[in-house]
Amino acid sequence: MNANLSLTHLILQASALAQIVLFLLVVASVVSWAVIFGKRALLSRTFKEAAQFEERFWSGGNLADLYENVRRGEKATGVAAIFLAGYEEFVRQQTHGKADPDDVLAAVQRQMRVSQTRETERLEGGLAFLATVGSTSPYVGLFGTVWGIMSAFISIGNVKQAALATVAPGIAEALIATAMGLVAAIPAVIAYNFFTRGVDQLDSRFQVFSDELTGIIERGLRSGKV
Repeated sequence: MNANLSLTHLILQASALAQIVLFLLVVASVVSWAVIFGKRALLSRTFKEAAQFEERFWSGGNLADLYENVRRGEKATGVAAIFLAGYEEFVRQQTHGKADPDDVLAAVQRQMRVSQTRETERLEGGLAFLATVGSTSPYVGLFGTVWGIMSAFISIGNVKQAALATVAPGIAEALIATAMGLVAAIPAVIAYNFFTRGVDQLDSRFQVFSDELTGIIERGLRSGKV
């Protein structure tokens, strides 16, 4: 009995539909873990880079020098990308001779808002997949469960005397589908909630930095020192 009801045996002997369900759930679980590890590394790196850039930004150096360093370095991301977009627009407005501080600030804020949106979208990549896996996997597993139980009842109806050995494979097959659905869904839901919170924190950090840079530029424009 134990050999016949081993996990491998049940999967190999399962119906084609049940095997397809299990295959889809396994694929969803594997891809989810790949997204989880990639997203965790991305958010950790973004938090670290934000802290490092803000330390340089508030070190008291000249913004023009910082801009040149960022522009000549590797591709800017996160806070650095927002700074680059805002300061480039400020330099462009100054080059074109825009004298009205309100117009200059509006243009700078617009460019930083666009850059912030792009950075947030980059960080959100993959979250929709985790949400989909977390919300649909239990139902896919439930479908496999229903199919397995239906097969078990059909087996009972086809025999004159029902026995545990007759219905056990179908029921076990159904439970495997349920378990696999939960195995795929639970990590995806936990990761989605965790990463969503991290993206929200970074987006708030981006917004705060944009406001601070806007304030610095505004004070410089009003005083004529920028």
